[in-house]
Amino acid sequence: MASAEPTNKPLNQTLKKPLMKTILDRNENPTAMEPLILALGREHADLNDLALELVSESASFKSSMPANFVAALAILVRSMNCYYSNLIEGHYTHPIDIEKARKKDYSDDPEKRNLQLEAEAHITVQSWIDEGGMVGSAMSLQNLQEIHRKFHELLPEQLRWTIDPSTQQKLQIIPGELRVLDVKVGNHLAISPGAVPRFMQKYEQTYCTLGKSGTILASAAAHHRLLWIHPFLDGNGRVARLMSYASFLQALDTGGIWSIARGLARQQEEYKRHLANCDHERRGDLDGRGALSESSLAGFTRFFLKTCIDQVKFMRSLVRPDQLRKRVITWANEEIAKKSLPPRTTIVLESLLTSGELPRGDIAVMLGLSPAGARRVISALAEKGVIVSETSRAPVRLAFPAALASSWLPGLFPDQ
Repeated sequence: MASAEPTNKPLNQTLKKPLMKTILDRNENPTAMEPLILALGREHADLNDLALELVSESASFKSSMPANFVAALAILVRSMNCYYSNLIEGHYTHPIDIEKARKKDYSDDPEKRNLQLEAEAHITVQSWIDEGGMVGSAMSLQNLQEIHRKFHELLPEQLRWTIDPSTQQKLQIIPGELRVLDVKVGNHLAISPGAVPRFMQKYEQTYCTLGKSGTILASAAAHHRLLWIHPFLDGNGRVARLMSYASFLQALDTGGIWSIARGLARQQEEYKRHLANCDHERRGDLDGRGALSESSLAGFTRFFLKTCIDQVKFMRSLVRPDQLRKRVITWANEEIAKKSLPPRTTIVLESLLTSGELPRGDIAVMLGLSPAGARRVISALAEKGVIVSETSRAPVRLAFPAALASSWLPGLFPDQ
C-alpha cells in the first residue's frame, strides 16, 4: 500500500511511475477552480460576522466544561461524526453497533459486519486526528492522502472496490493514491487525472498558508474545491468531511466536541444542492472574476458556517449542567429501582458531572462505605459503561456510552 508523500516532493511522485505514461491530461489550468478565496466586500460582509460568531460560540462551549468532561464527550462525538458521515454515503451503522465494533463485537451478518468495520476505520482515523497525528495543515496533500490511506487500508476487501458507472467496470481503490482515471460525479466531469497534481499544488499553496481566521472563512471553499478536484478514485466525501473537522480542530481548538457532519447529514439535500451550485461557471460580470460562480461559493460558505454554529449550539444545549444532571440522575434512579445499580450511586454521578473525574479513595468516603463497598459501586458503573479508568487504581472518569445517548443526550443520533 502506498504511503503519503512529504509535501516538499513533486506532487506527481505520489503516482506510480508505470502509470505516468498513460495518464490522461487535458492540460487544464488551476485557474479553472478560482475563486479559491472569497473577496469579502460589502456583499459578503456578513460572512465575517458568522466566522466571529462561530469562534465565540465554540470557545465558550469548550471552556464551560472540565477538561475530563471534554475528553469524554469527544469520544462519543467520534461515533456521532462517523455515523452521520457514513449516512451521507448511504451507509447506515448505528452508533451502538459502532461501539460494539470498537469492542470487537461484530455482527454475524457479513454486510452488517463490513459496515461495522468501515465505521471502525472512520473512528480510527478521527482518533489519529484528535491525538495530533497530523503534521502541518489539515488541508495539505500529505494529510489528505494520509486520511484516505488510513481509512481505506482498514476496510474489508469487499469495500475496497468501486464501480465505474459508465462502463460498469469494477475498479480497485488504492489507499492514499491519487486517481489515474477520469471520473464523473453527477453532472460534474472532474479534471483529468493528469491535472490532479498541479491542481492540488495550487490547493495547498492557497489553503495551507492561511491563518486561523482565514482558515475558518475559507473552510467551505476548501471543502468544495477538494470535492471538485476529486483527487481520489473514491472516498472523497469522507476525506473532505474529516478534513473540515480537522481544520476546525486546528483553527478553533474545538476539543472535538462538535462536528459539522451531523448538520450536513440532517440537511443532505441542501448540502448537495450547494455543492452542485458551486460547480457552476461564473454567471456574468457581477459574479466575481474567477472561472466558477463566486455567488454560489458565498452561499455555500454562509450555509457551512451557519451549520457549524447550529451544531455548537445544539451540543451546548445537550450538556447544559442542569438538564444533563436531571437526565443522568433520572436514568440512575431508574436503574437503582431495577436493582441494576447499587443505592446511592447517584452521589458518585453527581460529583462526576461537576468535576469529570474522581479519585477512587474519595468514593468510599463520599458514600460512607468500606473500600470493598466502594469497589462494588465502581464495578456496577463500569459495567454500564458510564465510567472509565486507565488502571484499576487510577481515578475514574465520566463516560458517555452510545447505548445511553438516547436518555442522556437525546437527539444526538436516532434511537436504534
